[in-house]
Amino acid sequence: MIIRGTETLLVQGITGKQGSFWAEKMRDYGTRVIGGVNPKKAGTKHLDLPVWATAVDAAKETRIDASVLFIPPLGVKAAALDAIAAGVRKLVILTEHIPVRDVMYLLSAAREAGTTVAGPNTAGLVTPGECFVGFMPAFNDRVFRPGAVGVVSRSGSLGTLVCLNIVQAGMGISAFVGIGGDPIIGTTTRAALMALDADPNTQAVALVGEIGGGMEEDAAEYAANMTKPVAAFIAGAASPPGRRMGHAGAIVMGDRGTHAGKKAALEAAGVAVVPTPSFIPRVLGERLGGAAA
Repeated sequence: MIIRGTETLLVQGITGKQGSFWAEKMRDYGTRVIGGVNPKKAGTKHLDLPVWATAVDAAKETRIDASVLFIPPLGVKAAALDAIAAGVRKLVILTEHIPVRDVMYLLSAAREAGTTVAGPNTAGLVTPGECFVGFMPAFNDRVFRPGAVGVVSRSGSLGTLVCLNIVQAGMGISAFVGIGGDPIIGTTTRAALMALDADPNTQAVALVGEIGGGMEEDAAEYAANMTKPVAAFIAGAASPPGRRMGHAGAIVMGDRGTHAGKKAALEAAGVAVVPTPSFIPRVLGERLGGAAA
């Protein structure tokens, strides 16, 4: 999923501390924030923006292309279903620790409705120079400068580091896609890779993964047929065998999900797997033939 500056954004949970802070940051950056949702404050204004009781109510008055949830774990299912019922086609779920059955239910409902979900437990999406959704530091031009390298990451912090490395190397970012660190998420590494491959503004891709699960192996199958160069960093090379590390999704099951297994699958697909994030811009620069990115 890639967010565009022309798309409108609803903020569910806009009146809370985090919702207020980031709604203002997103709007100041250029994101078309149209208002928010809080059933207890419906009919009022917050940050000089309208507040509705539900996303469905908001959709009766304005077009909603995307929605972001600043909602506590037990309220996410209802809020997500509200957004889906309102016809929202891009849903960004920042919350972690959501009950698994709630996640499975809302993702199933989203698929049936044709809604694309980023998260849960995502840091968000950034299209430098246009807009951002979530809590990534898009407004820091030392980290996010417009360019031609797309970045997909499970981790918000590692994704930010990779973007910083890319910009410091004199390159720029076309889009950042934070897919989320939970074991069950809406947008997989492969789906994000496909979106960046189809994006005309993206000339190369940086993939940030970690041990556990099989998403990087699945992405490798798609990467094998890409013409755009891809460089990957997989966190967890030094983690003790059999121990869960980092995100809830970082669980190794048998041979699938190990650092060695992911590295082998990606390299077999022609992806350059680097030892540290700082190597990514160098490798992509070489594969792009030294062209500015």
